[in-house]
Amino acid sequence: MKSAEEVVKTYENLLYRAALHITGNRDDALDMVQETLIKWITSRPDFASDEHEKAWLLRVVMNLSRNLVGSMAKKSAVELLDIYPAETKEEEGVMQEVLDLPENLRAVIYLYYYEGYNTTEIAEILQENASTVRTWLSRGRERLRKVLKEEGESIHERL
Repeated sequence: MKSAEEVVKTYENLLYRAALHITGNRDDALDMVQETLIKWITSRPDFASDEHEKAWLLRVVMNLSRNLVGSMAKKSAVELLDIYPAETKEEEGVMQEVLDLPENLRAVIYLYYYEGYNTTEIAEILQENASTVRTWLSRGRERLRKVLKEEGESIHERL
């Protein structure tokens, strides 16, 4: 079993990015990472593999983040692009369009394109049906395709 220090070193950046992607706020994202790590420390779940541990931590941080956003009357957003700047103007445009998606579509797009999960793994992380995840991914792609097409860009070139 990993020590708490190993878990923090291994997953803190991943958890922070996922929480920030949902909350849009640095302080809230840090709080959600802390809450997730506290849950891990207090429950000390036994995982079959590192991938199961990673998926469990992602599911917890994303659920906590969604709950926080859902309970907030007004969301105080910080630009994700300030923290993770895009290398080009085109990348910045795509990232901004992803951030403008509804939360469920944004989460699926994020996990699929930025973290490299497949739809079955995303379904497990989000505790949704795989078909629902595929639908959300399709809808997210379609929305991005429309917006980027208007701007003269191809989603496949940018994502």
